[in-house]
Amino acid sequence: MSSSLFPFPSTFPSRSRAEQPDAGLDRALRRAVLAGIALVLLVPLARGSVAWLGWLPLWLVGMPAAAWWALHRFRLPGGGERRRQQARRRRQAQARRSARPAPAAARRAA
Repeated sequence: MSSSLFPFPSTFPSRSRAEQPDAGLDRALRRAVLAGIALVLLVPLARGSVAWLGWLPLWLVGMPAAAWWALHRFRLPGGGERRRQQARRRRQAQARRSARPAPAAARRAA
């Protein structure tokens, strides 16, 4: 399955070569998510629950999707601009508190 067949080819922003996840693992997780979605939609038994495994849509769709998201370091689609603006704001000097005078009771005790 080529990346052009995947409905969201630019879901994650482009990154340097060192930060990119393993292409084989990315492809396998993408296929697992799509296969899980297909199973849940097409096979009624896949929407149920099994005593020894639990709720099947969690294992067929949720867990592969979480693993795929973790592979991409939990980045949200289109969140890069907001992150850059926050980084610019953080570079500015932080406000400092001025020293407050000690309360009158503390001055008397000393």
